[in-house]
Amino acid sequence: MRLFKLGLIGLVVGFVAAACSGTAPTSTSPASAAVQTTSAPGQAAVEQSITVFAAASLTAALTEIGEQFQQQNPGVRVDFNFAASQQLRIQLEQGAVADVFASANTQEMKRAIQAGLVVSGTQTTFVRNRLTVIVPQDNPGDITELKDLARPGLKLVLAAANVPIGSYALASLDKMNADFGATFSQTVLSSVVSYEDNVKQVVAKVQLGEADAGIVYVSDVTPQVVARLIKLDIPDKYNILATYPIATLKFAPQTDLAAKFVDYVLSAEGQAILQKWGFIPRAAASSSTAPTPLTSNTAPIKFADFDFRSF
Repeated sequence: MRLFKLGLIGLVVGFVAAACSGTAPTSTSPASAAVQTTSAPGQAAVEQSITVFAAASLTAALTEIGEQFQQQNPGVRVDFNFAASQQLRIQLEQGAVADVFASANTQEMKRAIQAGLVVSGTQTTFVRNRLTVIVPQDNPGDITELKDLARPGLKLVLAAANVPIGSYALASLDKMNADFGATFSQTVLSSVVSYEDNVKQVVAKVQLGEADAGIVYVSDVTPQVVARLIKLDIPDKYNILATYPIATLKFAPQTDLAAKFVDYVLSAEGQAILQKWGFIPRAAASSSTAPTPLTSNTAPIKFADFDFRSF
């Protein structure tokens, strides 16, 4: 009986020990899941860090800028939260802590100012962008010019209207009504099968062949996806010049370091990186100024008024 009791006690102790040493299930909030931490190779021990909330379209460019900033500032780490601009602003309003906010439109920055997140007048335009139509490389919808977007039976994908790229796309389609008919934009929208939360999701669906076409930023046709896409450029008269503002946040934990990061983004080196990724530098004199292309995907297309650059 004594041996049975000792064995039972040992079994209970074993269960308790196993429970204490086991790995508990973890949960990740949407905000933290979006955070992308960038650490430069060979970086010194981290002494300071800043968190940058930035529009999803800035992912590749700002990640590279963050890496360069870290290399030039040993002991500093830059963490990023990339998402749709309005989602970032809402996260900040709900108490998320960050040092810098970079939006893909002026409206979300204005709302951040109205919410007391940014001091009015401290924001500045740091880059601009343009729109383009993308189709899968095999072009199942046989879309070769803008007016083809109104063809019945297509599957189109856009970002939601409350996302900067979504509102820009709607404005661009409205401009096309003048040449393609008053109901052109309505006809195009009737073929939209999905409205996405951010521009990266639009790119993903088109390159996977889940849609026949989508409207994204020129900067989204990166080397990672260009081989799987055909880019149909949108002429100036239909295009929208997207303005991106950046600002340090009013309650930034690292105010000085945040300001230093913004200065680097605005510097010649930072602007060159943005231009390399397809953005239009802030100093560009007009919307027709073309960025330095990363690569090109020149496929035979019949695009009317082809007057813009190949990415």
